Amino acid sequence: MRSVIYSSFGNPAEVLQVAERPTPNPGAGQVRIKSTLSPIHNHDLWTIRGQYGYKPKLPAVGGTEVAGVIDAIGEGVEHLKPGQRVVVAGIYEGWADYVLAPAAAVVPLPDAISDETGCQLIAMPLSAVMLLEYLHLEPGQWFIQNTANGAVGKTLAMLANARGINGVNLVRREAGIAELAEVGIGNAVSTESDGWKKRVREIVGDAPILAGVDSVGGDASGDIFGLLGENGTLVSFGAMSNEPMRLSSGDAIFKQATVKGFWASKIFEVTSGADKARMIGELLRLAASGELKLPVEAVFDVENAAQAAAMSAKSARKGKVLLRF
Repeated sequence: MRSVIYSSFGNPAEVLQVAERPTPNPGAGQVRIKSTLSPIHNHDLWTIRGQYGYKPKLPAVGGTEVAGVIDAIGEGVEHLKPGQRVVVAGIYEGWADYVLAPAAAVVPLPDAISDETGCQLIAMPLSAVMLLEYLHLEPGQWFIQNTANGAVGKTLAMLANARGINGVNLVRREAGIAELAEVGIGNAVSTESDGWKKRVREIVGDAPILAGVDSVGGDASGDIFGLLGENGTLVSFGAMSNEPMRLSSGDAIFKQATVKGFWASKIFEVTSGADKARMIGELLRLAASGELKLPVEAVFDVENAAQAAAMSAKSARKGKVLLRF
């Protein structure tokens, strides 16, 4: 079977190659999935670069989420059967024609959800719904986020809207406002425009902004921190700028504001099985109804994985880059 492998850490566009490997057989409690589509996530690229929180043993196979059809089941698997359309995330070696997955982690896909949506339904959307709950907001309350036109940002905005939570969605360019509007997301503000912070205040009115999500770092962290209300919380989700967060000590002291980090892998470990099932059920319902939209920028044949990774690393994408098997 074909697999997308890398034998050294580095630029994904340079180190990824397609190689033949033996087709695996499922063990007890496992299923084998014949892959259909797999997304390229930012954490996939960081892992290939050797700069993520997890470093695989080399040579390694890329990919952590895949949708496909079960074609074999291992001993003890009773709730799944061959022929079912499914998605699984949080696995390793996902960029291959056939993938092994723990049966307990596999999510059946209803017919109302396309392969293009289904293949990216769990990893980042589940991170987004866990992040939303991490903010501890009630309906009617406000939060603010940057990189709102990213995969997590869009999903977070849609999930918040479905729950009646208000969000201000920051983008780095004017075109991002229209991009968000295409998928039904409002309250968008471009930070390249003069007076953008005043625009944020106009949107929110007298209500306090209780939480902020920063995926950039550097001065962008301080911008959000300064907009928070008293006892507000800034959550660090990422650091696209590769710069340390620059925050005002005055905001921390006089607003009694706090800063917390969010890593989905760690939160996932302490989330109960019942809560995970509830969150995934919410994602399935919203995706099936069309309330949750997961755009696709491009689809590449697996043979062109290196080119796909190069496109995925570019900014200003409108959606995920997918690999087709």
